[in-house]
Amino acid sequence: MSEENECEECETGAPAWMATFADLMSLLMCFFVLLLSFSEMDIQKFKQVAGSMDKAFGVQREIRSDTIPRGTSVIKQEFSPGIPQPTAIKIMKQETSDDTQEELRMNTSVSENLQELMNEIKEVLDEEIAENVLEVLMYEDAVLIRVREKDAFPSGSAELQSGFTSVLDKLQSVLDETNGRIIVSGHTDSVPIATSAYPSNWVLSAARAASVVHHLSEINFTDPSRIEIRAFADTIPVAPNDTPDNRAKNRRIEISVGVEGG
Repeated sequence: MSEENECEECETGAPAWMATFADLMSLLMCFFVLLLSFSEMDIQKFKQVAGSMDKAFGVQREIRSDTIPRGTSVIKQEFSPGIPQPTAIKIMKQETSDDTQEELRMNTSVSENLQELMNEIKEVLDEEIAENVLEVLMYEDAVLIRVREKDAFPSGSAELQSGFTSVLDKLQSVLDETNGRIIVSGHTDSVPIATSAYPSNWVLSAARAASVVHHLSEINFTDPSRIEIRAFADTIPVAPNDTPDNRAKNRRIEISVGVEGG
């Protein structure tokens, strides 16, 4: 074979597979460029990824054999892709309106009036309080006068005892000076009653409250429309109905006296 024929048979340029490989690399580069152009960059997370990559592929360090390896993956475990969201700052602001201030002034006025009323009642009924005939308590919106059954009524009866009528006579002058609601409520123990006059504890508690109100009306109470009667029977005990002493505490009359704000 001549030298001229040998040159004609030699292949010129890059091999055929190189063109296909170049096309593939170009397509991959375009694909990743498009992905980058469509993505949203989060600077903070980019720095986290860059830091993770730096630690993963950075300069090799000497690690002591007794030290536990720090990395388990290329990307940090706390990294999570997503659109960054701004952190909301909670602001607490208190506003006091004129209505709120007026309500506070009214509540303060009511408390002062209740304290004055309780002191006045205690002064009028000091003897009865000292003898444990009754007790005077103050709640949020009323002064409560609690009278035991044995000092107000005979057992199983709604007829006022003479000693208790004198207490009501003293109390009437104080009640006339108030301007709030007056609630007279009757309470019994859990022992059932079944007589011709009082077929149940409900009837007995209502009759006892009515007897108190009736006596106040007889001694010319100024404004009877302010008085309200309630019967609770044994539904609101002040002590468990398990002993005679506790049942005696539950048999009572309560007179609640309210005041209006100034």
